[in-house]
Amino acid sequence: MNRMKSADKRGGAPYIASAGSRAKSFVLWREVAMAYISPAVMAGIGGLVTADKGLQIAALTTIGGASALIAWMLGLWLRSAGGKNRWVAGANRLIVTGTFTLGGIAFGLLAAWATTYLFGIMRPFDPVAWVDRVWLDFPMSGAIASTIMIWRWRLAAAKN
Repeated sequence: MNRMKSADKRGGAPYIASAGSRAKSFVLWREVAMAYISPAVMAGIGGLVTADKGLQIAALTTIGGASALIAWMLGLWLRSAGGKNRWVAGANRLIVTGTFTLGGIAFGLLAAWATTYLFGIMRPFDPVAWVDRVWLDFPMSGAIASTIMIWRWRLAAAKN
């Protein structure tokens, strides 16, 4: 039942919320969308400014896609077990964010290594240009996605 109907049934004045009075909760799809859009737009703008078609394509594929995947996995973990860990919820926000950013970079490097290794096994004599990009794109995407997710999760946890 929404608040307007409940206020009318009680006979009191209707509830009018100001713009900043209601705290937003942590909604996974919204946070993953934000983690995809932010680096994709910034890399796309960089590709337009430098007229680099490879960067423009990578903005929507390897940069944005890796960011969304890492944000989705981290968001699932935060929803299920993140609040139960005392150091994630209670430590200084900058320390937790820095720790998760370094973890995102490490995960991105691991994903880049796995991608180039597996792609090299499957197609040993046919190199593709995007495989060379993953060594920069995946760690950068991991850092951006981890930073966005943990920072926004801590803000939502502090308000709620």
